[in-house]
Amino acid sequence: MVDELPDRAVKGRGATSNRTGRFEALSRVRINDGWSPALPAAAEDDLLPRLATRLLDDATRGIIATNDSPDIPFDQSVNPYRGCEHGCVYCFARPTHAYLGYSPGLDFETVLFRKKDAAALLAKELRRKGYVCKPLALGANTDPYQPVEREERITRAVLEVCRDFRQPVGIITKSALVTRDLDILAPMAAEGLAHVSLSVTTLDRHLARTLEPRASTPSRRLAAIRELSAAGVPVAVLSSPMIPALNDHEMEAILEEATAAGASMASYILLRLPLEIAALFEDWLREHAPNRADRVLSLIRQSRGGALYRADWGTRMKGEGPYAEMLRTRFKLACKRLGLDSRRWEMSTGLFKPPPAPGNQLGLF
Repeated sequence: MVDELPDRAVKGRGATSNRTGRFEALSRVRINDGWSPALPAAAEDDLLPRLATRLLDDATRGIIATNDSPDIPFDQSVNPYRGCEHGCVYCFARPTHAYLGYSPGLDFETVLFRKKDAAALLAKELRRKGYVCKPLALGANTDPYQPVEREERITRAVLEVCRDFRQPVGIITKSALVTRDLDILAPMAAEGLAHVSLSVTTLDRHLARTLEPRASTPSRRLAAIRELSAAGVPVAVLSSPMIPALNDHEMEAILEEATAAGASMASYILLRLPLEIAALFEDWLREHAPNRADRVLSLIRQSRGGALYRADWGTRMKGEGPYAEMLRTRFKLACKRLGLDSRRWEMSTGLFKPPPAPGNQLGLF
């Protein structure tokens, strides 16, 4: 009989397992092959090499993704990377790795795909004759400022294209690295061409370390809000996701801290657990918050019609039922008190103008 080993936390990573994706015919499990004695988790951590990140090239031929979802405030987006090293265990993008033949678990945060030609592809698509300028979301699926961006600089190259074409762009991130590109963002923001949404899930550094292990610390995210705002870049705080009985008690505190730092808008999403994420998140709960796990899962089911997730338009982002309504009311009251409900940003599309393409100089005469 095979001695199957339980999944457990991996130092510096979010998911506790590498379960195969839903399209695979075979599944894999950890087993004790009998060659090594069983060791405590801490001792095994010392013996095993750190789980390294692998970076592969994505051969995509198109860079602008479109959607017609009625509950998403944008209909086109660019994602410079597939997979995300931040390791947020709740990330709704994890199931997309299954399409690539990889696990939505540890593979999602350790096997990344970079779109090296993203900037060139974007420039090509913005020059298309039938292109209609509309705001572009940068990082709608995976974080454009995850750690590998420090060296890859793909996101920065995309922003340079947006600047040159005067293409309005909204950035979604939980990384303080976004402030690196203030030299691009501040002048764009002055013309109504850029804004940033920063996600602050918790103010508890210990919880953040296990929930989203390689993202910027809460204090650094608040500092980034302050720096962006001081430079004239409009900033929204995303108190997301709200996880029942885990971080939901922090909602008002997050909004207060972000407002003090300069955020002028706010939003939140109730935890979403589509497809493989439900099992991954439950594994994480049993490992890191075992005394709260049953309570957390119960409240999620109460907000999702008895299931861990329902993808219905209109309710998938906020849930339904008494708990979800309480959360919605708390958010609304906090925003009213803090002045976060009185502003709406208008992105300028009338300034869009493709610059002369290389080799087109004669067109100027």
